[in-house]
Amino acid sequence: MAKKEMEVVKGLDLEKYMGRWYEIASFPSFFQPKDSVNTRATYTLNKDGTVHVLNETYSGGKRVSIEGTAYKADPKSDEAKLKVKFYLPPFLPIIPIVGNYWVLYIDPDYKVVLIGEPTRKFLWILSRETHIDEETYNEYVQKAVEEGYDVKKLHKTPQADPPPEGGAQDKGIWWIKSLFGK
Repeated sequence: MAKKEMEVVKGLDLEKYMGRWYEIASFPSFFQPKDSVNTRATYTLNKDGTVHVLNETYSGGKRVSIEGTAYKADPKSDEAKLKVKFYLPPFLPIIPIVGNYWVLYIDPDYKVVLIGEPTRKFLWILSRETHIDEETYNEYVQKAVEEGYDVKKLHKTPQADPPPEGGAQDKGIWWIKSLFGK
């Protein structure tokens, strides 16, 4: 049986969406260190309507990050289907990698969001706070199930409270390690 197309948010207020989001849970992925903690994304609206993306995590006690750009997949659509472009490796940006970033569900106050993409290989629950209550978490997990995700793969992301700021930065070696499953 074919999976139905995912429903996405319509009329996302990009200005309201900007700022810092903490990763509450996600599907583990090859492009993120396996020992990641305190993972977060910071979005800033650019003058041209695109979004500057700064993804950060801590691995082995060091902050690792990658920067990219998000933009509407179809500028004429009101659906929250975005594309995100990063360049790899981050320390020598030569290879553009483009991925889908679909806002599947967001609360009216823009405090918690469910992000996915059409292959259902990637899933994120993000929050403005480092932690959310179990009832809210379960609500977002159920929304993911309704969109056809196998939520058994969902992994909660450890977050410190208060979150760390700055710290020594790994300038890209993490990316090479992630290719080898480290």
